[in-house]
Parts: sequence; C-alpha cells; structure tokens
Amino acid sequence: MLITMEIKQNIHITQPAVSKVRFAAGSAFAFLTKLQSAAPLIVFRVAFGVMMFLSLVRFAANGWIDALYIQPKFFFTFYGFEWVKPLGAAGIYSVFAIMMVAALLIATGYLYRLASITFFLLFTYVELIDKTNYLNHYYFISIISFLLCLLPSTGNIFSLKNGIPQVPRWAILALQLQMATVYFFAGIAKINTDWLLHAMPLKVWLPSKNELPVIGNLLNEPALPYIFSWCGMLFDVCIAFFLFKRRTVWYAYAAVIIFHVLTAILFPGIGMFPFIMIVCATVFLPVAFHEKLIQSAVDSRQSSINTNEQPIKTPQLSIFSYQSILIIVLAIHFTVQALLPFRYTLYPGNLFTHEQGYRFSWRVMLMEKAGLVFFHVKTANGKLIEINNHDFLTTQQEKQMSTQPDMKWQFAQHLKTVHNTDEVYAEAYVTINGMGSKLLIDPKVNLAAVEDDLTNKNWILASAQ
Repeated sequence: MLITMEIKQNIHITQPAVSKVRFAAGSAFAFLTKLQSAAPLIVFRVAFGVMMFLSLVRFAANGWIDALYIQPKFFFTFYGFEWVKPLGAAGIYSVFAIMMVAALLIATGYLYRLASITFFLLFTYVELIDKTNYLNHYYFISIISFLLCLLPSTGNIFSLKNGIPQVPRWAILALQLQMATVYFFAGIAKINTDWLLHAMPLKVWLPSKNELPVIGNLLNEPALPYIFSWCGMLFDVCIAFFLFKRRTVWYAYAAVIIFHVLTAILFPGIGMFPFIMIVCATVFLPVAFHEKLIQSAVDSRQSSINTNEQPIKTPQLSIFSYQSILIIVLAIHFTVQALLPFRYTLYPGNLFTHEQGYRFSWRVMLMEKAGLVFFHVKTANGKLIEINNHDFLTTQQEKQMSTQPDMKWQFAQHLKTVHNTDEVYAEAYVTINGMGSKLLIDPKVNLAAVEDDLTNKNWILASAQ
C-alpha cells in the first residue's frame, strides 16, 4: 500500500516536468513551422544557382577540369571514400556540363528537387575525387546544395506573379544557421597564439602585397597585421549575431561586403569564396527587401505580384510527419556541424603540424605552411632508391602532399604498389608560420607497413613547430 502511494506520489510530482517539456517542444515546433514569406529563400536560390553556373563556367574556361581531374596520374582520396574514382575525360566533362544545367534549373526553379539533388551529388563527387583540391568554400557549396535538397520548392520564377509562396520558418533558418556556423567556427579557430599574439601568417602575407594601388604602402605598417588579425577574429565570431538582429542587419551586411571585398583584393588566390559569402549572406536581409527584388524582376516582365492575396502554401509541408522528419534531419546535421570542428582535440600535439581534424572545420587561411619531402623505396636487391615525386604527381599535388602527413602516407602506399616493394620511407621537412624547418614524420618508419585509420598517427612528429 505504501509502495503504491509512493509511486503515485512520484508520478504526480513528475507530471508538471513532463508537461513543461512537452510545452517547450510544442512551442519550438510551432516556432519552426510557422509560415512566412518565401521571398528570402527564392532570392537565395536564384542567386546561388546563378553563382554556381558562373563559377563552373569560370572553372572550365581556366582549364581546371583538365588540369585537376584528367591530367593527374594518381589521386589522393578522402578517408572512407577510396571508392570514388574519376570517370575519364568524357565522363568528367559530362559531369560538369550536367552540373551547369542543374545550377540553371536551381536558379529558375524548374525541376527544382531533381536539379538540387543532381547538383549536390555531382558536385560532392567531384570534390571527393582528390583532396588536393579541398577548399573550405567547396565544402560549403556541398553543404548548401544538400540543404537545398531538403528545403521546400517554391515554384519557378516565372510563376511568382500569382503570389509569393509561404514556407515554414525552418526553411530559411537552416540557411541562416549554416552561414552562422561558417563564420563562428572560422572565428574561434583564430583564437590561437600565432594569429592573435604573433599576427601570423598575416605578418608574412600583407607586406608581400605592397604593390597594390592606394593601400600598398599601408601594408608595410608593422601594426597592421595585428589590427587585421584581431578584427578578423572579432568579425567572424560576432557577425552572425548582428546579422540575426533586425536593428543591425544592414550594418552587419555592409561589414560583410567590406570584409569580403577587402579579402578578395588582398588574397585573390582564394577564388570565389568572398563573393559566395556576400551573395549567401543576403538570406539574413529583411523579407521586404527580398519581396522588392522579386517585384522588380516581375516588373521587368510588365506584370505584378498580387501581394494582397494569401501567399501560396507549399503542398507537401502540410504533412506534419514530413516536417518532423526534416527537422530531425536538420537537427542531426547541425549537431554534426557543431562537433566536427572540435574533433582535433582527440589528437595530441600541434594541429598545424599533424592536421588530424583540420579539414571540414572552417579553418580559413590560418597558417603559412611549406614542406619538402624525399621518398625512398627498397628495391628487390635491397638498395634504397630516391623517388622523383614529379614523375607521379602534378605540381599542385606535390605542393599539397609536401605539407600534409596523410597525403604522404597515401603516396607511400602508391609507391609500394608501383615498385612492388614492402618498404617505403620518407624524409619530410616542414616550416609553419615562418618558423625554422623541422622534421615532419619519422624517417625510420616504414610507411608501406603502416595501416590507415582514425586513431592518432604516432609516426607524425607532432611536436614540430
């Protein structure tokens, strides 16, 4: 009897807590699924599609398809994606042609779901062919195109005169959160001794740009690298918070433009990344701004949007369970995004040296790293011979491999196969942020006998600076 009463008492006590949890979950779901104008999503989709099309045209026009995906004899695959292989000249050119068409379809909204899925799969496939070509903005494009696969279709841009559709709040919030993730983690990655206290690598990079007109002479000022380092860190850490606030969004977006234009001028080698971020950050701007843009586009075709009528609802979003699944998928996605940048803490030593956990963590332009490596293989008669790396690798591949330990291991495995040997050794040196040259990996370790996995690679001399 006493036990029964105690159980009932406990149930009675916990019911308010359960009710609060249910209320909070219900409120969160109501907030995420509340319908709002799809104008920001439409403008984002159009701008992203056009930007991707132009980027792919630029990529082809510069001859990079041939240089990066056809000419190489060997490709450095990503861990777990060793099965990804290039398709040959005809295949890879076809892939880029299909991506261009998919980008235009994303921009117009025709066959949107098919186009976004096609673009995501093909772009990510190309990205996975060779880690030599890894760039943060390629990773960013893959993620954005993945999110577009999940977001609701808003119809083609030629049907908007019938009214701007409504979408649930999570559809636009997902894009905003992804932008915020990039900026925030790029900012906290800059909170390190080299960047803040020694202004490295900006202390090396900025004076080398002193031939630039107008600002060239300023780049020699000793204090400027420190100012840029601290401002860059503060910008990345804080900008998303100001973009989310209605009162400060326009000031924040102006800062985004200034920051990325300046970055593009000083570091043209980073390609389209600054412009992609400027375009994508428009998703934070007020709905009224996006609706005016859409109206302007409609006006150019001498028609108008009936903004007084109830906007069109996206049909598939009326299914509660469908939305629940999508929200859960997005929650998992952003949890992974929040954890990935911290996986480097699982490995001892200097991250800049061993680079375990460096990729996919939004670490943008954090170091000046150069390397030199000599490979030796043991022949059948027991002699060690030195390998000419350029016989197997392009100039770009050799440059990237010289500083990244995991790529050295992959190349050693390739040499093992090519020379039919059981012993491959590497004498590798690296310099980081202007420090003296140090041994990067243990020259006595037989890389041909080393297995690759996600555990710490103890053959990397992680204490090197």
